[in-house]
Amino acid sequence: MDQFQALKETLQKTAPNLELRQAEPMSQHTTFCIGGPVPLMALPQTEEEAITAVRAASALGLEPFFLGNGSNLLVADEGADVFVIKTASLNGLSCEEENITAGSGVLLSQLANFALEHSLDGLEFVQGIPGSVGGAITMNAGAYNGEMAQVVQETAYVDKNGMTGTLTGAEHDFSYRHSTFSDENRLILHSRMHLKKDDPAMIKTLMDNLAGRRRFKQPLEFHSAGSTFKRPKNYYAGALIDECHLKGLTVGNAQVSIKHAGFIVNLGGATCKDVLALANLVRETVLRDAKVELELEIKTLGVKA
Repeated sequence: MDQFQALKETLQKTAPNLELRQAEPMSQHTTFCIGGPVPLMALPQTEEEAITAVRAASALGLEPFFLGNGSNLLVADEGADVFVIKTASLNGLSCEEENITAGSGVLLSQLANFALEHSLDGLEFVQGIPGSVGGAITMNAGAYNGEMAQVVQETAYVDKNGMTGTLTGAEHDFSYRHSTFSDENRLILHSRMHLKKDDPAMIKTLMDNLAGRRRFKQPLEFHSAGSTFKRPKNYYAGALIDECHLKGLTVGNAQVSIKHAGFIVNLGGATCKDVLALANLVRETVLRDAKVELELEIKTLGVKA
């Protein structure tokens, strides 16, 4: 019996209500719509189920891969030999005065609208980011001069060995597209964010304005993983790629977006190999012509070096 079968049988006994899927295609769980199967995926409905799944995996020597909305992830065409725990159903939301507590699976669009409903200012920038709270905290997601570091106060987690803990304030170690969760494999359970009361009409106006800017500038009509490259110091990746005349460049069915050069999009049926080959071509061209090295912002799973 392999480890994944043993894990499945263990979880069926210790967490009988936990949803488990075998040979689950990752193309159904990423915004790129790319990726082969994983041998076992758990979709916990509660934090207790998530913790149980982590501990059971650890006991069998398996390190889980923690998946949110899959909005910053590219998975190998052949899949990956990992146990995936998807946090989409950890989606509790509550508000107390100027604090919102959100489960890691809460979509950022839901979070922004929840803040609006409670007349709380400070999360307008996340409204159009297609990720979840856990992923956003992990990578300190940001847009339009806002980032998660500005609002996150406290985060509860379980680490890869099943130990639970809580981080507060500076312990998150936030920086550009980084947090302590980027460095260590820990599953975020929920987080508390501090906001401030404001006029809901003003909050709504700003949200609508940012949504309009996104629709105008970003290729929302295609599957993608958002910005493909990190912002290099003193530059913008999209502008550099545009200046190198790479808009519209394709490999297979992956394309440098005609609308925004910072995005690689799936025109339909693109493979992981297509995306990586195109990203490498872009990086090589920008390094040669602009003397700037681009770094992937997209995370990969199952991709061999």
